[in-house]
Amino acid sequence: MVDKEQVHADSSSNNERPEPRTSRSQRRFKASNMSFIEMVEMVEILKRADYDGKHGPYPNPNVRKTKIMTKVVKSLHRNFGVQRSKDQLKKRWSDLKLKEHD
Repeated sequence: MVDKEQVHADSSSNNERPEPRTSRSQRRFKASNMSFIEMVEMVEILKRADYDGKHGPYPNPNVRKTKIMTKVVKSLHRNFGVQRSKDQLKKRWSDLKLKEHD
């Protein structure tokens, strides 16, 4: 009887899996509301860097946009202590552009 209990106890401890480690790129940031000042900062950087590419054709637009968005992420973290993903900021920029036309 004791052997069965020990085997059962051992098998139950093996079922517990350690939490999987996620790489830095796979971490998810909780989406919270952006303050007005954060949005102004983001828009200033994106307009200054010509994020939409209005001032000429660029050889690698996707690489260029990624670099610009990285600058925005770093700036928001440095100035406001807020970490946001590039995808969140791209979505916010897209939403702001759509609202601008209304």
